[in-house]
Amino acid sequence: MWVAFAFASAFFAGLTAILAKIGIKHTDSNVATALRTIVVLIFSWLMVLMVGSGSSIKYVDAKTWIFLILSGLATGASWLCYFRALQLGDINKVVPIDKSSTVLTILLAFIFLGEELTWAKIIAVVLIAIGTYLMIQKKDEEAPKKAKGKSWLIYAILSAVFASFTAILGKVGIEGVESNLGTAIRTAVVLVMAWIVVFATGKQHTIREIPKRDLLFIFLSGLATGASWLCYYKALQDGPASVVVPIDKLSILVTIAFSYFVFNEKLTKKATVGLCLIVAGTLTMLL
Repeated sequence: MWVAFAFASAFFAGLTAILAKIGIKHTDSNVATALRTIVVLIFSWLMVLMVGSGSSIKYVDAKTWIFLILSGLATGASWLCYFRALQLGDINKVVPIDKSSTVLTILLAFIFLGEELTWAKIIAVVLIAIGTYLMIQKKDEEAPKKAKGKSWLIYAILSAVFASFTAILGKVGIEGVESNLGTAIRTAVVLVMAWIVVFATGKQHTIREIPKRDLLFIFLSGLATGASWLCYYKALQDGPASVVVPIDKLSILVTIAFSYFVFNEKLTKKATVGLCLIVAGTLTMLL
């Protein structure tokens, strides 16, 4: 059953990137992240009420609290970097880098969680790494332009690094708590962190200037994120992190498909080969 939750997580995560990209077109990415997190928080606590796990919060031990908070901080950092990268760069380049967090997650799961590092996983890591490199290469005619610089690349890489730590810390954190409750607690941490960043950068006054269309898509992306998280951490609670995370990263297929129809972003032949390698590497993880 955890496999089904992992694939559902991938679908909603892929949809999140598209909705968020539209929502931050005229809105500061940090402000959008803070607003989205409110939606995710409400969504996650509604799920806690539905499954009736709220009362168990009194039984959460200190170790679980620490890892849930650390996981929330890592998630917040990953989100802030990811949506800034989406705002600055093409979605077909940002998303593959973010999904390459699989590589680091596998290594961290081996080191800290003792999960087996098989030849299949090693091959998968190589395929994903090569595929990611091919996907972020510019078209020959785009190379001299360098229109948006490399700042999006830095943010995308940081997003992937923090996402890897999120998976490992989250895996440890939800061992002692019901997955929906764990997700809700982590989301509260992300919310606090996101709003601290908004006020620290002095962007709180821009909220009243956000177009209604942007607000709508920020809200929808928050709902998609909430659905993705709930499925993801349920899968992570029941299945191995080194397999759940790669399945979740198949959201790149959803994102690429929607980006073609919504933003008319087309893949080059080289990028298409890269995408195939990433998918092949991800599927290899299931062997």
